[in-house]
Amino acid sequence: MKKSCIKNLLLIGIIFFTSFQIKAQTGIHEKLNEIAIVDQKVMMPMRDGVRLATDIYRPKTDKPVPIIFSRTPYNFNSWVDGEERTRVLETAYNFVLKGYAYVVQNERGRYFSEGEWDILGVPLTDGYDAFSWMKDQSWSNGKIGTLGCSSTAEWQMAVAALDHPSHAAMVPQGFGAGVGRVGEYFEQGNWYRGGAEQLLFFSWLYSVEHDKFKPRIPAGATQEDLIRISRFYDLAPENPTVDMAVALKHLPIQDILKNINGKKEVFDKMVHRKPNDADWFKGGLYHDDKEIGVPSFWFASWYDVSISPNLALFNHVRNNHPDPEIRDNQYLVIAPTLHCAYTRATENTIVGERSVGDARLNYDEQITAWFDLWLKDEKNDFKDKTPRVQYYLMGLNEWKSSETWPPQAAKMTAFYLDSNGKANTLNGDGKLTLKKARNDKVDSFTYDPLKPVDSYGGNVCCTGNAVKGGSFDQQEMEMREDILVYTTDPLKEGVEVSGFINTTLYVSSDAKDTDFTIKLIDVYPDGRAYNLDETIQRVRYREGYDKEVFMEKGTVYEVKLTPMSTSNFFKKGHKIRIEVSSSNFPRFARNLNTGGNNYDEKESVIAHNKIHHSLKYQSKIELPMIK
Repeated sequence: MKKSCIKNLLLIGIIFFTSFQIKAQTGIHEKLNEIAIVDQKVMMPMRDGVRLATDIYRPKTDKPVPIIFSRTPYNFNSWVDGEERTRVLETAYNFVLKGYAYVVQNERGRYFSEGEWDILGVPLTDGYDAFSWMKDQSWSNGKIGTLGCSSTAEWQMAVAALDHPSHAAMVPQGFGAGVGRVGEYFEQGNWYRGGAEQLLFFSWLYSVEHDKFKPRIPAGATQEDLIRISRFYDLAPENPTVDMAVALKHLPIQDILKNINGKKEVFDKMVHRKPNDADWFKGGLYHDDKEIGVPSFWFASWYDVSISPNLALFNHVRNNHPDPEIRDNQYLVIAPTLHCAYTRATENTIVGERSVGDARLNYDEQITAWFDLWLKDEKNDFKDKTPRVQYYLMGLNEWKSSETWPPQAAKMTAFYLDSNGKANTLNGDGKLTLKKARNDKVDSFTYDPLKPVDSYGGNVCCTGNAVKGGSFDQQEMEMREDILVYTTDPLKEGVEVSGFINTTLYVSSDAKDTDFTIKLIDVYPDGRAYNLDETIQRVRYREGYDKEVFMEKGTVYEVKLTPMSTSNFFKKGHKIRIEVSSSNFPRFARNLNTGGNNYDEKESVIAHNKIHHSLKYQSKIELPMIK
């Protein structure tokens, strides 16, 4: 009797749970079907005959409607491994409810889209052709806004420079992978920083690139066929999980994907390009010789891999576009989060292990008002209510506003490096001071590429388990002899540092080439040392990324590092600190110090590197300070 009861109870529980799952899955369908016309797996034609898989959700109305368009290399298919995912459906519902058609499309070569995929090299004409197709639909009012984060944002800038008449507004978020060259930044879509390879794409490509031997949908397959097939086959093969912390140590770096059996055709092309290679300027990247003629609402974050070029691009459009109307319709939000983590901010937002307080913001409300303004011609109060720049001031933990970036009140203040020649480690005598060092008591350290400084936290993305992003206490790291530590005295009053941070180092080495790295740190009275931003410079590119100039032993060279960015309030009693070294691995690839290609080398040279500081060699960091 007891066994029978238990059986019945289990059966009832299974039926209840199953029906709950079905309701949870079908609930969004019911809501969508009440208000929307759903048209999935529409194969949108491009000018070369390739068709791109597109899902369309539009309001049930006879009136033409504006369009929110999201194009992505990621899998937006509702069915994955036989299970339904509702995220895209929920996004579509929210936009349709507001009177928009929501259109989501895969880039060529991704999932059900035809053609061959090439990250950062998808034809710009695909975006332009998609705008033209959507504009001509009977249900379209001819106005299109683009929206997306990371790889779903990277295509927007270069396409916006084509100035399609229907591209009325855009909201790029975490968009650094689409920025090739802007001002001082030659990142080429986050592949480089200061001429050193960023290893995020080495990891990312392993996880997302499809094999060329994947099954293809037969030519002429009907929309009905595609919808049916997508329920059980999503064209999303997955590589086995790999320990990226180990994989990224492999040398030469050109064989990293080969070593873990990853697909490498796209990677092989990119890994051999130098920072100024002509091929970077042929694909889908935005470069600052183009004009972005679209009102733009930009989103960046302090612990994103591309925070500085993101801000530089906002300034470039804001300050240089020949049309004053375009210049005046650029807005910016900077959150204190990791890459694309804006909406995950909470009442107590933890980034790494540092609390930055309540970092929430009404993102949906602002984005909706922005699109209403440009796509519906609503005379709303977006411009009256929305500051030009909304930025989060860490340390004080509050949202601030400004008409410019950096804020106009920020004044560049130089702090000079000084020591008695022993700045190594936290316990050394390195100082940051407002006074210039008088005598050149050189700080020296040994950089062994096979024993690099480990990346600990930082402004990172997409490296798997190799690097955990965010702000972490650096005290343990600062016990290494190959890290020079320079610190101010305790501050007598609090100070805001908001803007771009410039670093000039005078260096020498016994190697032909090496790297120099820096971290900016907020030191608490109890000793905790939280990283704010970091950068690197490969010395061979100190005179520009169009040439390589190697060092001679014993000669002192001026090296200006790629600027950093932050907004942090250093409270009274805190200290400002920088760390200087020659590696930050695997955030950045190791320089093997040989002067060779680096990407095809396994053998390394140990470098003995020096930092000079004196009246002649004024090594310094310049901080944008608001007192």
